[in-house]
Amino acid sequence: MKTPPPLPFPRSRHQHWQIAIAALCLALAGCQSMAPDYERPAAPVAEHFPQAGTGTADAPSLAWQDYFADTTLQDLIQEALANNRDLRSAIQRVEGARALYGVQRADLFPGLNAQGSFGRSRTPEDMSLIGRPMVLSEYRVGFGITNWELDFWGRIRSLRDAALETFLAAESAQRASAISLVAQVANSYLNLRELDQRILIAEKTIESRQESVRIFQRRFDVGSTSKLDLKQVQALLAQAQTLRYQLQQSRAIELNALTLLVGKPVDLPPASHAFSETKMLHQLKPGLPSDVLTQRPDIIAAEHILKSANANIGAARAAFFPRVTLTTSLGTASRELDGLFDTGSHAWNFAPSISLPIFDGWRNRSNLELANVRRDLAVTSYEKTIQTAFREVADALAAQHSIRQQLVSQQEMLDAQAERARLAKLRYDHGATSYFEVLDAERSLLEVEQQLVQMQRALFSSQVSLYAALGGGSQSITVPPPSTTPAARQPSN
Repeated sequence: MKTPPPLPFPRSRHQHWQIAIAALCLALAGCQSMAPDYERPAAPVAEHFPQAGTGTADAPSLAWQDYFADTTLQDLIQEALANNRDLRSAIQRVEGARALYGVQRADLFPGLNAQGSFGRSRTPEDMSLIGRPMVLSEYRVGFGITNWELDFWGRIRSLRDAALETFLAAESAQRASAISLVAQVANSYLNLRELDQRILIAEKTIESRQESVRIFQRRFDVGSTSKLDLKQVQALLAQAQTLRYQLQQSRAIELNALTLLVGKPVDLPPASHAFSETKMLHQLKPGLPSDVLTQRPDIIAAEHILKSANANIGAARAAFFPRVTLTTSLGTASRELDGLFDTGSHAWNFAPSISLPIFDGWRNRSNLELANVRRDLAVTSYEKTIQTAFREVADALAAQHSIRQQLVSQQEMLDAQAERARLAKLRYDHGATSYFEVLDAERSLLEVEQQLVQMQRALFSSQVSLYAALGGGSQSITVPPPSTTPAARQPSN
C-alpha cells in the first residue's frame, strides 16, 4: 500500500471554497423570521383587588419554608416535592419539551456525515463505448452534507423558537404544579389538624357525659329521677360517641389523601394542641394585579404558549416561499482500493436544489389559517388564565374578610351557649325545669364547639389559598432542573 500524499488542492480552489462559505454565512445571518411582532395582550381585569390593602405583593418572594411555620408541615411539603407522582410527571414533561427543542434546533445546522462506498457494475457489449463488455469497480471515501435546508425565510428558526417557548411553558407549568402541590399538602394537613381538635372536643364531651350517665343511673336506682331523664342522658352520650366515630373515619380518609400527595407512607399521630395555640402561617400583602401577572407561573406558561403559537405563524408564512436545500460531498474516488489517495483522486459534489410550491391543494393556506386560529386560541387562554388568577386572589381575600368576622360571632355564640348550658343544668338541679332544656343546650354547645374549629381551619385554608393564588414561593421554590439546559434561552433571529 502506498503512503497517501496530501491532496493537491490548488490555492485558487481553497479561495473559492472560502468565498462560498463566507457568502453562505452572510446569507444565513441575514435571514429574518416571518413571525408577526409579539405584543402582550392587555390584562382583562380591574386595576385593584377588592378588599385589598396597599403595598407590594410579597408572596412570590416568600419561600414556603418561611411562610409555613409548622415544622411537621414543612417536612411533609419537602417529602411531597421529592416524591409526588404528578409533580414527577410534570418534570418529565419538561424533559420531553427540552429534548424536542434540541431536535428542532439541530435543523439549523448542517449534518456532516462520513461516507464510504463500493460499487461494481458490468456493461454489456452492445452498450459499451469500446465495443466489448466492461466490468467496472468504484471506491469512494469522503464526508459531506445531505439535504441541509438553507433557512432564507426563517421557517426553521420559527419552528425552533416555537419549540423553545413550548419548553419554557412546560418549565413554568412545572413550577405552577409545585406551588399547587404545596397548597394541597398544606390544606390536607390543616384538615387533619381540624379533625384532631374536633375529636379531642368529642372525647372530652364523652367523658363528661359518661359521668352524667353514672350519676343519673344512681339517681334512677334510688328513685330520685325518672327513667326518661336517664334515657335522655344516655342519648347525649351516644350522640357524642357517634360523632367521634364519624370524625375518626374522616381522619383516616384524609390521612390517605395526604399519603397520596406526599407519595410515601405518612405517620402522623393525632395532635394535642389547638389551632389558636400555634402560629402556623404568616400574613400576606396581596399588592396589585400587575404583581400577580408577572409572578404566577401558570400565567407565565400561558404567555409562552402564546409566543409559541406566534412563532408557528412565521413557519406557516415561510412555507409559501421557495425551499433551498444543499447536498455536497468532498473526498476521494478510485477504481482501485489502493488508489483512493493517489494524486488526482480527489472528488467532490455540490448539488443545491430549490423547490417552489405551485399547487398543494391549498395546504399551505390552510396551515396558515390554522396557525392564526391557534394563536387566537392562545390569546383567549392567556386572558382566561389572568381572569382566573384574579378571581382566585379575590375569592381568598373575600373569604379571609368574611371568616374573620364570622369567627368573632362564633366565639360570642360559643360563650353564650356555654353559659346557657350551665344555667340550664343549674335550673334542672333546682327543679325549675325539665331535663329536655339541658339536653337541648348540651347538643347546641357541642355543635357550636365543632363549628368554631371548622371556622378556624377555614381561615387558615383561605390564607393558604391566597398564598398559592399570589404565586407564593415562585421565586424560590426548589424545582429539580432538567439534565441539561438549552444553549439558547431566548429566541434569536
